[in-house]
Order: sequence, then C-alpha cells, then structure tokens
Amino acid sequence: MPKRKRQAYESAFKLKVIEFAEKNNCAAEREFGVSEKLVRDWRKAKDRLSSAPKTEKRRVIRLSPYDDLETDLEKWILELRQSGYAVTRNSIRLKAKQLSADPKYEIKAGVFKASAGWCTRFMNRRGLSLRQRTHIAQKLPADIDDKLTSFQKFVIRERELYDFELGQMGNMDETPMFFDMPGVRTVHSIGDKTVSIKTTGNEKAHFTTILACMADGTKLKPAVIFKRKTMPKDKFPPGVLVFVNEKGWVNEEVVYQWLEKVWFNRPGGLLNKPSLLVWDMFRAHLTTGVKQRLESRKVRQAVIPGGCTSLLQPLDVV
Repeated sequence: MPKRKRQAYESAFKLKVIEFAEKNNCAAEREFGVSEKLVRDWRKAKDRLSSAPKTEKRRVIRLSPYDDLETDLEKWILELRQSGYAVTRNSIRLKAKQLSADPKYEIKAGVFKASAGWCTRFMNRRGLSLRQRTHIAQKLPADIDDKLTSFQKFVIRERELYDFELGQMGNMDETPMFFDMPGVRTVHSIGDKTVSIKTTGNEKAHFTTILACMADGTKLKPAVIFKRKTMPKDKFPPGVLVFVNEKGWVNEEVVYQWLEKVWFNRPGGLLNKPSLLVWDMFRAHLTTGVKQRLESRKVRQAVIPGGCTSLLQPLDVV
C-alpha cells in the first residue's frame, strides 16, 4: 500500500472529521481519506481544536504518559510567572521529580527521570519556551586592531625582559554586584510580548567585588566593598576581605589596601619576585601613589586600553 503524502489540515476540517467519527473511526477514514490513526489523534485533541482558529494547521502533539503530572506542573509554572518569578529548566525538572513521588500520579519509583529531553518535549507540548532579555554589547573603538596588537606586543616584550613566572603574572578586575540579581531567562508562554520578572526591590542596591587570579590558576582572596561608613558587624566567610567607603566603589585608598592585603601577600609576593599585574584603565589604578607602590615591589603594570576589556580582560573573557 503506497504511503500517503504528508499534508496539513485546518482545524475546521479536523472538527468535521471528528463529528463524523463519533459513530465510527473507520467510516471517517473512508469518507475523508485520512488514516484511522489520525482520526483517533484528532478526537483526543477535540477540546484544543474547538478553541483553535478554524484556519490553523497545527499538528496534534501526542499526549505524554505523564499527562496529569504535566498538567499540574504547567499550572505551577504559570502561577509563578503570573507572580513575576523566574522559572528555569532546572527548576522545572526538580519540581517534576518531586511531583512524581506523589502516589496520585501512579508513577513507579525510578521510572520517571525528569531528563533534559523530557523537559524539552514537555515545553513543546505545553507551548512554553525559554525567553531572554536583550543585551547591548560594548561598543569597540575604531582603532581596535591597533590597540590589540600594541597591548599584546607590550605583554610579550615585558615577559621577555623580566622572565615572569606564571605564578607571578596576575589579572585583577572590579565588578558591581547587586543585592538582588533577577535572572535574565525564564520559562514563559510562547507569543507573549511582555516577559517580566519579580524582584525584591533591591536590584539597584549594589556593592563591589574585587577578584584576581594568576596565570598558573591560583585564585587570590576575593574582596568586597560595601557602601557605608563603618564596618558591618555581620560574619563573613573566612578568606573574604571586606572594605567600606561612602560610595561603595573602588577608590585609591581601597587599591592601597588591596595591594597590601592581597597582591603583595600572594604566593611569592613577599619575596619581591618580578611580577606583572594586568588591569584596566580605571582611574584609581593609575595614580602616582599606586605606581610608586608597585615599582617599589618590582610589579610591572599591563594596562588594558579603554574600550577593549571585552576582548583583553581575562576575568571578563574567560
């Protein structure tokens, strides 16, 4: 028997076939020239087809063996989204695994894995997708090629002159962190133009972190700067340095403290071995006082050209 050619049918046609098939599926197959299997699938999807546009030509998605669980899971997702909370694929899988333990779903232990593949199929069946807000990339300078070449030549020349060990070549970077950092991606219904995520209202309240690492993979102590005049009384994880100032940002005084407590105390730092510190053109890095302190400890600077951090700042790129 020759195979039927694949064809898309409008919802109005499907409903007509369903009405005829109420008496007999085989009779509908003969009358309309479609397979009995297709008739059965359409009858299962009657409720959805009744509410769909008459000219819609959407294929019927097969029901999952965990349909009851997926229905409750979808309700859970939509409730969270209506409240503005972000929903991730991992949270969906964890919630599904938790629901599968409920006896009302009659799922044998160990059968339902809530795998990544199941999550993808579930989202397709329920008209869900992973949405992300837009991101505006850094605008690169017009002479970017010249700046890249110049910086690379400088670093190569410095290493040839001073023969730095990998453990004495480091990178430092500051970055603002917010007390509330709402996710940029969430599972949401397909087609909605507005995708909002609820926050605690502290997404603009920030502090600053200073991170640094060496070329051999050594991580230096992290530091945080809070926007306040006095040191907080809270207990912080051991190995994390805490600084404060009125603006909550890095200034020359904070750079002095970071150099003394972190950079000069790095492995090999007390021996005054020649070292290379890679950081950006932030104003507090380039003051006369900072330069003098670095020179006194045999530290050479490799300053990343302005506008090139997205390409040359290792802690950004890697």
